[in-house]
Amino acid sequence: MTGGFLSENIFRGLAFRILLFLSLALLPFGVIAIVQTQEIARQAERSAELSLLGLTEQSSSAERTIIQQAFGTAEALASVIRVAIDDPETCNRFLRRYQQDAEHFSLVGLLSADGAMRCSSARAGDSFRDTAVFQSLPQEPVRTITRHEAGPMTQETVLVLFEPFYSNDRFVGWITLSIPVSRIRSSQGPPLPLSPFDLVIFNASGEVFLSDQGQKSSALNLPQNRSLATLIGEKPVVFSDVNRRDTESVYAVVPIIPGVAYSMSIWQHDDVLQSADQTGRLSIFLPVLMWLASLVVAFWSLNRLAVRHISKLGRQMRLFAFNRALPRKTMGDDVPLELQEIQGTFVSMAESIIRDEAALEDNIRDKNILLKEVHHRVKNNLQLISSIMNLQIRRARSEDARDVLRRLQDRILSLATVHKNLYQSDALDRADAGLLLREIVGQLLVIGLPAGSGVEVTQDYDAVHMDADDAAPLTLLVSEAVTNAMKYIGAPGTDHAATLAVSLKQTEPETAVFSISNSTSGAHGSEGTGLGSQLINAFARQLNGHVEVCFEDNIHRLELTFPVRHRDPGIRDY
Repeated sequence: MTGGFLSENIFRGLAFRILLFLSLALLPFGVIAIVQTQEIARQAERSAELSLLGLTEQSSSAERTIIQQAFGTAEALASVIRVAIDDPETCNRFLRRYQQDAEHFSLVGLLSADGAMRCSSARAGDSFRDTAVFQSLPQEPVRTITRHEAGPMTQETVLVLFEPFYSNDRFVGWITLSIPVSRIRSSQGPPLPLSPFDLVIFNASGEVFLSDQGQKSSALNLPQNRSLATLIGEKPVVFSDVNRRDTESVYAVVPIIPGVAYSMSIWQHDDVLQSADQTGRLSIFLPVLMWLASLVVAFWSLNRLAVRHISKLGRQMRLFAFNRALPRKTMGDDVPLELQEIQGTFVSMAESIIRDEAALEDNIRDKNILLKEVHHRVKNNLQLISSIMNLQIRRARSEDARDVLRRLQDRILSLATVHKNLYQSDALDRADAGLLLREIVGQLLVIGLPAGSGVEVTQDYDAVHMDADDAAPLTLLVSEAVTNAMKYIGAPGTDHAATLAVSLKQTEPETAVFSISNSTSGAHGSEGTGLGSQLINAFARQLNGHVEVCFEDNIHRLELTFPVRHRDPGIRDY
């Protein structure tokens, strides 16, 4: 045997040769792949981030348009309100007409710094000082957008936009516009080829005022380790974090109006990897090229040094498996040492197998001959006993004694039939129950039903293969059942002949059913109390079976359901 790399035949070893060829092939490609892959991976990561930011802008395009248009509208209305601020009636009428013509707004008004609605499309003069909307306004007059679940005027969920209003360089209040959330949802753009798991819009205070999955569900999708207020800035950002469901997610934040409103798309980690697959293919191009080159070299080297010799050795093994033919010649010196040793071991093992199989076959042949001889002699002895009982039956003085001896003789003949079938078959441990029952029932009918009895007999047997140990109690049970049936058989009426039906069916792969039915004249009941019934129940227990007896319409029926075990390939003394 070889000693590996430390042996004197190191250069003839298969491992050394494969290592040498693979090292030469992978060295230049490995250096190039390491440098290039790192750079390509960075570019792919940046490309994936830009793709997420672009998809976030597209996903929030409808909200972006409505919010930007709303603040643009507020700036335009400020110029008109400055002219009409001293005429409340004219101001209210103008805002009411504008609100009716507008598509998205449910309320347009001028909210003074003290919380009074000075001019409105609904009604003026109401005070909003104590409302949650007014209380949430920042102290400094800056653009603000917030969500209100029940608007003071419309009583529906709205987004309220506040644009600071100045008159003569003096802060007067806010131009206020209310946008129903339902109208924003109805203005969604066309579907995108790749959509985020969730999309939320939040203001500069970190308050979420729009979301795709609803406020409560979206709150669980927000990042655990970063608050929304810390994301306020001028530049878009992409980051990964664990959400409040403890699921890894990727977040992309882009400004809608810097310092006022931001949109954040939430992506499941698997979705991001799938969407970035095309952009990341370049990062694996060089490793794949290196792998292909290594396969070419490895294939050539293995085919030259090992595969062709291993294939030859495999053909020798298959030839031995088919017809026990040994190789005519050994491999040459150009074959690696390891393969030469394998062939030598195989030849030694094959010769040992051939010797052991020859001895085993001789042993099995002797055992089978002995077993057949044992069954043959047992059958002859049982037939001899049956012949002796014939002599005894002729000498018996009473009919009861002759009946008892005939019953015993039937049982002995049933056992003899089992041994006869066993030594005549090739399988000494399995018996065909159908053939056994056909022969046994035929013998009993010849003795018990002489010609001209007028009994209609029907037989139907399946080929049920069972263990020899179970065949004996089954044949004895059948013998008792047929004898009892012939004992009580009779015509059910003047217009009907007496009938006897015997069958054996394999209802399931491991279950068989034996049934026997005979007609009676009604003089005997369906339940027996003699020795025959006791033996039938005893034999059924040996078979692990279940016996059912019924009597209906002058038909006595016995049915045995018993398991048929598959052949158990246990350890046998060969």
